[in-house]
Amino acid sequence: MKNIRCCKLYIAAVIVLSMAAALVLPVYAADVEGKTATAVTITGLSQIAESTVRGVVKIQPGDTLSADKIKQDMQAIYDLGYFFDVVANFTEVPEGVKVTYTVMENPKLTDIVVKGNTQISADKIKEQVTTGKDGVLNTRTLNANVRAIEDYYHDQGYILAKVSDVAMSPGGVLTLTINEGSLEGIVIKGNEKTKTHVITREMKVKPGEAFNVKDARRSMQKVYNLGYFEDVNMKLNPGQEPNAVVLEASVVEQKTGTFSIGGGYSKADGLIGILELGDNNFNGKGDKVKFHWEFGGASNKNYEVSYTRPWLDSRQTSLSFSVYDMTNEYSDYYNNGKLESSYDKNRKGFEITLGRPQGEYVHNYLTYKNRKDTWVEAVDGVDYSTDPDYAGYLDDNFGKTNSVTLMRVFDSRDNVFNPSEGARFSLSAEFAGEMFGGDFDYNKYTAEGRKYYKVGRNHVIAARLTAGYADGNMPESGEFSVGGADNLRGYEDDAFDGDKMLAASVEYRFPVVSKVQGVVFTDIGNAWDGEGYKLDDLNASVGVGIRVTTPIGPIRIDYAQGDQGGRTHFSFGGQF
Repeated sequence: MKNIRCCKLYIAAVIVLSMAAALVLPVYAADVEGKTATAVTITGLSQIAESTVRGVVKIQPGDTLSADKIKQDMQAIYDLGYFFDVVANFTEVPEGVKVTYTVMENPKLTDIVVKGNTQISADKIKEQVTTGKDGVLNTRTLNANVRAIEDYYHDQGYILAKVSDVAMSPGGVLTLTINEGSLEGIVIKGNEKTKTHVITREMKVKPGEAFNVKDARRSMQKVYNLGYFEDVNMKLNPGQEPNAVVLEASVVEQKTGTFSIGGGYSKADGLIGILELGDNNFNGKGDKVKFHWEFGGASNKNYEVSYTRPWLDSRQTSLSFSVYDMTNEYSDYYNNGKLESSYDKNRKGFEITLGRPQGEYVHNYLTYKNRKDTWVEAVDGVDYSTDPDYAGYLDDNFGKTNSVTLMRVFDSRDNVFNPSEGARFSLSAEFAGEMFGGDFDYNKYTAEGRKYYKVGRNHVIAARLTAGYADGNMPESGEFSVGGADNLRGYEDDAFDGDKMLAASVEYRFPVVSKVQGVVFTDIGNAWDGEGYKLDDLNASVGVGIRVTTPIGPIRIDYAQGDQGGRTHFSFGGQF
């Protein structure tokens, strides 16, 4: 008897990533060349059905034998995946040659051990392993399972992850060793003013941890959303250790400080001056400061100071406060949009806000407000202090408001300044009462949702819906207001107010030239006092506008046509 042996498959580190082994026929195999196969038998089977093997064997009794045909049969048996060794034996008989294929089955899978995994649970990895669940380990299926494990890692963002070692013990224990790929370090380039730690603290990826490309992209979004940079780019460089990378983040800083000085003249106040200083990245540490001062005439005491520290501790607790004492002119309108009264009012007080994130996209805020509104004098229209029809008006609407506001915000926008994808949802509840030392007692609830849809490459559809409800003894300064550049264009600022409010906007945004964006929009909304929301009494407008990015910040110019005619709105700041 003569035999041909297929090279053995040892289930070890180099298993099956290249499963097809080279088959070498001994020289004496030429002895069967051209002879007739009288029989073909399979031996060595214990758990695998003979029909499974015979289904891939091509040589049949009566066929003329050749080394190539035998090699093809052995490879086909081997490729079934159930065997670690295949041997061809030949027995010469008067009629020709009897061919016997002897196989050695893989062990039966008894257990799976996973090593090296930190980001994906062992149970989830084991779910990808389907080989051996019916008994004998199948190396062909195991190859597919290894690819499935790596694909699952890659789908979760771990693009460097691979199954680095696969081993099978004689007792049937399959050991899978995972190399998840690591972030060896982070290099920041281009930051001259901004401290490096101000950038790296925003990053979800940390040196020494498994590298996740989704977290790296989100980190770049968060860094850009700080508002300190014109551009943020990411590049991956090879690390010194195998299967490790170094993240290189390049930033282009922009001006974050503001300085403005101006003046004006009015009959009441005479010549006045305005000075404003601010920086959204004070001293490169990410703090926000702002100082506003109006001097001269009757307004020589007008000031407002605000400060924000975005990181008080490692849990990203934020602190903001503002102190103000401002006397300005305000206007009230009738329901038809006509002016009711213009008057000077002083607002004086302070606000303190604490914030903390909860997960990746959720932030919670707590705000305490201490504010006093004081009537100064009438400017035009109704004089609330002398008109008998408004007896008690000042007592009902001017005084001290002390309140606590709870707010929860979900924000998944890709770019907070000019979003193209994602959403922002917020819920807030303000509670004011005499228990806090104020003159007013009310509850005020506000809900807002924003959603953004990318259309093509640079076009965006943006939608916003806002609803509000309040009850109790609330001054006009605390009521919801609708009208103006922020929520109902085509109408006077704060033209409609009340203890209930609905407003919605839809915008189609498209690029015009560099740093200039065009907008087509429609707004709808109103505010009411009393019971119920009067959906048949909503005001609407349509319009067009442009957005211009300038060194001093974004500028918005909108023209809208509503029931009160056309109106142009000019404002600073980002869009919703």
